[in-house]
Amino acid sequence: MLSENPVDPQAGDPVPRPKQPSLPVPIARGLHVVALFEAAKGLLVLAAGIGALSLLNHDARVVAEKIVRYLLLNPDSHYAQIFLKRASLVTNKQLLFTAIGATLYSGTRFVEAYGLWKNRAWAEWLAVLGGMVYLPFEISAILHHATLLRFGLLTINVLIVLYVIRVLWIKRQTRARAALIATSSSA
Repeated sequence: MLSENPVDPQAGDPVPRPKQPSLPVPIARGLHVVALFEAAKGLLVLAAGIGALSLLNHDARVVAEKIVRYLLLNPDSHYAQIFLKRASLVTNKQLLFTAIGATLYSGTRFVEAYGLWKNRAWAEWLAVLGGMVYLPFEISAILHHATLLRFGLLTINVLIVLYVIRVLWIKRQTRARAALIATSSSA
């Protein structure tokens, strides 16, 4: 059976690693929900990146026209025309960079999801910082044009950031209590 601690190659003994504070089950489950949400975002963006790759050396406007027809949109409407015009301007280089960016983004989301699932502090900090990066853009988008979807995304993002901050705070309090108990019992 493998040890929880890594082995020091020179001494052959496990290197002591500070123990992560255990969380109450509901809080740990909450982190699992956040991890699943981050993994789902990663899958969605990865699918978009694969879609961008599938358009390499193809006429993106033809694909865009099929999407407009599939969604039963009026091809002469203002937004459909914008979508079709933009699709006709897409280059292979742009598609490749989009696919690379999507791969990097989804990889980050998958790593974060793994760390949150495993109750790793670095992943919690990544979730807080990553979530806070989007807040100015989400608020700006709402100020520019408020929609229910934008409010929903902002709300979910704020709730996730606040929840993970709460988890970090609980862990900090747990470590402080453990240190206090250790110092008082050794005195």
